[in-house]
Formats: sequence, structure tokens, C-alpha cells
Amino acid sequence: MTVAPAGPGFSATVEALRPREWQLGPGRPTVVMDQFSAEDFHLIVDDRADVHVSSKDGRFYLGWFPLGRPGTDGEGWKIAVTGTAQVRGYHLSFDTETPAEIVAAAVKRVLETSRRL
Repeated sequence: MTVAPAGPGFSATVEALRPREWQLGPGRPTVVMDQFSAEDFHLIVDDRADVHVSSKDGRFYLGWFPLGRPGTDGEGWKIAVTGTAQVRGYHLSFDTETPAEIVAAAVKRVLETSRRL
């Protein structure tokens, strides 16, 4: 039996197969909430301690449900952008255990796509 010599890409392939450490757990929700200003957004904390953020024009919504959104199976974050008469809106959901840094990155990108009219 012969063994093929290790070529230049061999060490990169081995490195790609090594186990990684992944961020797990909800983290700090302040990294999400700190992106909203009182000038442009309304913030409401309800009787369950769920947090709701909406744009003053009502077209953007973010809900944080630390114990899970009622009626769902562990939905912890909900982002929704209302569409127009010509273009449908969209929504994103994240589990209660999704790291807040990942949700913050999604929120940041959604906010970057908006513009004042």
C-alpha cells in the first residue's frame, strides 16, 4: 500500500476539520436594545417582562421574550418589517437561546437598510 504525500492544501484541510468552540446561550440582550434611540423608537416592557420596540412610523417591530413568546415553541426574538401596498414585508424569529450578539447583528443590518422619508 502506498500513501499519497501530503500536499500544500493538506494542513489547511486538517485545520478546517478541527473541532470549534461555538458561542451558546442567550448572552446580554443589551447589545440588541442599545441600538434603539428614544428619538426614533418606542419601547414598552409589558407585565410578563417582555420587551417590545417599534419604530415611530410603526413599520419596524422587535419583540424580546425571555421566557418564550406565548403560543410558540421557544421563540425568544421576533423582528418584523411591514411591507407596502406594492412589496410584502418580512419577519425573522430567533430561539430564546440564540446569542444576543447574533440577534444584534441581524437588527443592525435591518436598521442599516432603512432610510428616512
